[in-house]
Formats: sequence, C-alpha cells, structure tokens
Amino acid sequence: MKRNGILLATIATFVMALALGAKAQATKVDGSWDLSMQGGNGNFTQTLMLQQDGDTLKGTVKGRRGDSPVTGKMDGNKIKFTATRQTPNGERTIEYNGTVDGDTMKGTVAMGDNQREWTAKRSQPGAAPSQQ
Repeated sequence: MKRNGILLATIATFVMALALGAKAQATKVDGSWDLSMQGGNGNFTQTLMLQQDGDTLKGTVKGRRGDSPVTGKMDGNKIKFTATRQTPNGERTIEYNGTVDGDTMKGTVAMGDNQREWTAKRSQPGAAPSQQ
C-alpha cells in the first residue's frame, strides 16, 4: 500500500514537471506577420518579420515610413517587443505588448503617451499586406 502511494506521488510529480516545462517554453513566432492597427488616417498594415532564438526576438517592421529594427522577448504565449523608428524629431521607440494564439497575435502598442490596440496574423506565402 505504501509502495503504491510512493509510485503515485512519483508519477504525479513527473506529470507536473512536464506540464510546467511545456508552459515555460516560448510560443514560436518566427516568420512574417501582417501587423494592423488604427492610425491617425485610419487602419494600416505593416509587415513584421521576426527571428526567434529561444525567448529572444529580433527583426524588422516594414511599413509606409520605412523599416524599423525590432527587439523583444517571449514569455510563454506573451510577447513584448519594441520598434525603433527615426523621425524628423529624432528617434522614437514604440512598445508592443500582447499575446500569441496560434497564427494570431493581439495586444496594445504604446507610442509616447498614446496607446492603441494592434493585431497580427501570420502571413501566407506570397501574400503582401496592404499599405493604406
């Protein structure tokens, strides 16, 4: 009887360790994404290119105002990254926070004191995002 209890406790510990290990792994976001948000002149879409190494992200946002380097982190399905853009008024850092669910992402973006919602969908091969 005592032996069955020890075996059961060992199995339960192993299952919990597997579950925690799976949760700690960063969601995979490598590749191209169509990133959309509301701008001053309506909705617009940019291309977000991400390269992932474990939980570290780097890449580029490509849009109507040129390319901006991206750096960030993953924590499970949570994504956080910044894009640094050169403007006539100097360098501007844009902070994105959100969650990843399969081939979609959503969250908030902070640009100075302004905050907006953003969404992204994994790009289909050969598809180009609209640049409105």
